[in-house]
Amino acid sequence: MRRPTLAALTLACLTVPALAQDNAAPVAGTEAGMKMANTATVKIKYATVKPADVMSSKLIGTTVYNNKKETVGEVEDLAIENGRTITGVVVSVGGFLGLGESYVVLDPSSVAIHNADGKWAVYVDTDKDTLKNAPKFEYSKKKS
Repeated sequence: MRRPTLAALTLACLTVPALAQDNAAPVAGTEAGMKMANTATVKIKYATVKPADVMSSKLIGTTVYNNKKETVGEVEDLAIENGRTITGVVVSVGGFLGLGESYVVLDPSSVAIHNADGKWAVYVDTDKDTLKNAPKFEYSKKKS
């Protein structure tokens, strides 16, 4: 009886400091991700890219297919919230040769990416009509 009680007490003592740290203000320079600012405030650091990491350049321009392997669009861009988290995948839908196309933003959790022999593909569980009728996103490829 003493051993489970001691284990529970030890676990509780270890958890309290961890919870307190979550509520504390972050230490300057330890936040992950890019910052929205007009000057850099953290000394340069270098990162290691893992083999499983996906580069945005591999996704931009990638064809979007539905589960029936029909082409339903193309990845145009990624929306990144505060330089830290991908919050949307901008997809062009409809149109022909760039005329009449519109844009929708898909939640990243609803998108599957696949690489087979160096060829990337993006999959969504939908059809062309659903994407054409989805809420439109006003998008300009200009960098301004």
